[in-house]
Amino acid sequence: MLSSVDRLLFVRRVPIFKELRDDFIVRLTSVMHELQFPANYTIFKQGEEGRSLYIVVSGKVKVHIGEKKLAEVEQGKYFGEMAVFDTQPRSASATTLEPCEFLELTQEQLYDAIEETPEIAVNIIRELSRLVRKLNEDMNVTASRSN
Repeated sequence: MLSSVDRLLFVRRVPIFKELRDDFIVRLTSVMHELQFPANYTIFKQGEEGRSLYIVVSGKVKVHIGEKKLAEVEQGKYFGEMAVFDTQPRSASATTLEPCEFLELTQEQLYDAIEETPEIAVNIIRELSRLVRKLNEDMNVTASRSN
């Protein structure tokens, strides 16, 4: 079981939360669930309905489509965020590579948080913009290498 300080430190590392006040993060983390899964556990599958974001407290997770690895997520990082922001099915699967512990934030918890503290919506927009820019840069690098 994580202490309030540990929860605060892990959630503070998530870019969409890093600019928020500590008192708000403490309230948010108090409603988040702690989860534990063994190695080689499928957290979710591509195509499933999803409504949670996960913050890795310990362990490593592979985000993948079939056998193709898209990302490896480790301590202090997060995944599953797209399902929290929209109601579309999961775009990829997530499987633990080793025993893992997580903090889970549901869509309902996030929406309640945005209602209470609207600045979080601006942080989300900034982070999503950064992700799109990085994807664009990665695609440009890949395209220039193949030419």
